[in-house]
Amino acid sequence: MKNYNLTHLDQLEAEAIFVLRETAAQFEHPGLLFSGGKDSIVMAHLAYKAFYPSKSPFPLVHVDTGHNFPETIEYRDRFVEKLGAKLIVGLVQDSIDRGTAVEETGPNASRNALQSVTLLETIEKESLDAALGGGRRDEEKARAKERFFSHRDAFGQWDPKNQRPELWNLFNGRKNHGEHFRVFPLSNWTEMDVWQYLKKEEIELPSLYFSHSREIIERNGSLLAVSDFVFPTEKETPRTETVRFRTIGDATCTGAVLSTASNLDEVIAEVAASRVTERGTRADDRRSESAMEDRKKQGYF
Repeated sequence: MKNYNLTHLDQLEAEAIFVLRETAAQFEHPGLLFSGGKDSIVMAHLAYKAFYPSKSPFPLVHVDTGHNFPETIEYRDRFVEKLGAKLIVGLVQDSIDRGTAVEETGPNASRNALQSVTLLETIEKESLDAALGGGRRDEEKARAKERFFSHRDAFGQWDPKNQRPELWNLFNGRKNHGEHFRVFPLSNWTEMDVWQYLKKEEIELPSLYFSHSREIIERNGSLLAVSDFVFPTEKETPRTETVRFRTIGDATCTGAVLSTASNLDEVIAEVAASRVTERGTRADDRRSESAMEDRKKQGYF
């Protein structure tokens, strides 16, 4: 008998769990990309539920730029220990040392784009044939073009004009040697869905997502946290503000928002009233109008 009492979140959860199980069934060595951000946290939680009481078959894969917020790394290690998961860390610094990635210079330098190189190298080193990501179609116009199963060629490249149809929840994971897939179980979720699900499931989050006092500078329209990686220029004046972060990534390009939201209810109310997308705070997305799509074609998440 059909259950007509499923909520919107129940339906999204069931869809994501179905995709996670399909990934486990179709691929030999899949991994789950884990940044310590809210979307990857939800992904890991869903994988835990999808295969309980067995452990999730997906190792957590973190591409570490070396420019992380300390709170992110502390949360990552605690979360991995709690799940009893295997953690694979790919270091951008190792790619730089090998000469496969070139460090940017200047006041706007960031390692965010270099993650593509390290990710592809980690996929090859670990023989991963699928990488589960927390990308959602509502985030950005390039991500809106993604399928649940997103093919990558032998060079890790994505072709938005050559994607496979996905009819009646049938996913085609066939690939040639050297190719792999990115899989996006949260494709149909919105930012609000993620926050409401986090509240429903009572999932702990990094403290960065809630209001706190932090020294910041305003650079190119973003509020960047002053840190060992972000230095004020002569024309920039640091100030202390009450802020929080809507996304968590490389500290050199992840902008904060002025906020007094100190719990999930207040965050949800703030997101509902916001007229700026969560990636509107990301300095890396402002480098060009096609910045995200260009990075995705090169192997980005």
